[in-house]
Amino acid sequence: MEIVLSGARCLDSAPWRDAGELDGAFDIRIKDGRIAEIGKGLKEPSGGRKIDVSGHLLTAGLVDLHVHFREPGHEYKEDIESGSKSAAAGGFTTVCAMPNTKPVNDCRAVTELMVRRSKDVGLCRVLPVGAISKGLLGESLAEYGEMKEAGIVAVSDDGRPVMDAGLMRRALEYARTFGLPVIQHAEDLSLAQDGVMNEGAVSTRLGLRGQPPAAESVMVARDVDLCEWTGGQYHVAHISAARSVELVRQAKKRGLPVTCEVTPHHVALTDDSVSGYDTVFKVSPPLRENSDRQAMLDGLADGTIDCIATDHAPHSGVEKDIEFDCAACGMLGLETAFGIGYGLVQESVIDLKKLVSLLTWKPAQIFALDKQGIGSLQVGGPADIALFNLEKSWTVDREHTISKSKNTPFHGHTLHSKPVLTLFGGKVSHDPQGWLS
Repeated sequence: MEIVLSGARCLDSAPWRDAGELDGAFDIRIKDGRIAEIGKGLKEPSGGRKIDVSGHLLTAGLVDLHVHFREPGHEYKEDIESGSKSAAAGGFTTVCAMPNTKPVNDCRAVTELMVRRSKDVGLCRVLPVGAISKGLLGESLAEYGEMKEAGIVAVSDDGRPVMDAGLMRRALEYARTFGLPVIQHAEDLSLAQDGVMNEGAVSTRLGLRGQPPAAESVMVARDVDLCEWTGGQYHVAHISAARSVELVRQAKKRGLPVTCEVTPHHVALTDDSVSGYDTVFKVSPPLRENSDRQAMLDGLADGTIDCIATDHAPHSGVEKDIEFDCAACGMLGLETAFGIGYGLVQESVIDLKKLVSLLTWKPAQIFALDKQGIGSLQVGGPADIALFNLEKSWTVDREHTISKSKNTPFHGHTLHSKPVLTLFGGKVSHDPQGWLS
């Protein structure tokens, strides 16, 4: 069905937009799964529908470089269908799924399974990330070429750092031949020493083992040197330490192919959240002190941090409703990401244009997804669209998450914007108001 969405504030500042920056009240015509026209006063399509969405914000579908959908192997926590529904509810139309599945996504067969399941579900674009090393063991490289042919967009041992510098060097060199970014979970295990939260005054007061921010920044420093040596593209996952941000800032000034992401929880929360021993706040890397959080905000404002990524990590009560030391690390993030980001706009940390770029074209550019038209509103491009009501306040309730799991750290928080419509390839993937039902 041909659709015209009319009157929303359309916002897209992607540098590759043929028509230049888009910011204003426009109509968007959608036909055959693509954006057919952007203009004003577009007529109602014959046999289709024209819907007045004035007063809303319309953007390209959001892009998340870092999610865990748990399929194959841990479908009781999340699967590609439930994860895709959760993504669509947050306004996301493209997500990159980490390889720590069971079996690990370190070969063509697992990559193909994930791609096939994503197409079968059809609610968003799930792009697999392949493993750096076979079995995530950090001993020998996986076969990047075969996985690239099957559909991976990057490689990572996320959840496990690549401790062997020689292996990391070879990964950067090998991945470069296939145009694949290398994503590092930056954590020096010899410094982290099984710490379960940030090392500092709060960990001392609680009697919990802490890991210092240096456990992250030391690894980033090593990898930046390896990046300069090899010329490989290096991406720091879920950056959390002030020193790490400064290392990335300096690497960018030197012109190195270094990028990084930050999670909503690392810009919204601090290690004080752990004070009640609630395991929902146990995450890796851990929530840091406020000085580190402020460094994340500064990094977003000055462009050092390239994008926001959720690190959506569903866990059931089996992994979370236990002692803090034994609980699994991870939080939900997809359904609340835009609301947390919009809070930064309200606090004047960044403006709305910056927030939209951090969630659309900037992450698309890092993984070269922009070459497929992802992350931007372009005539002829895919009709991946997210619509937001910036006047809608709502309170997060873990019992009403669309994800199979309930481990949101924002339960009880009031957010001041709400995704109200998501289209993926012109088809409805989230429409709670029934506009297109």
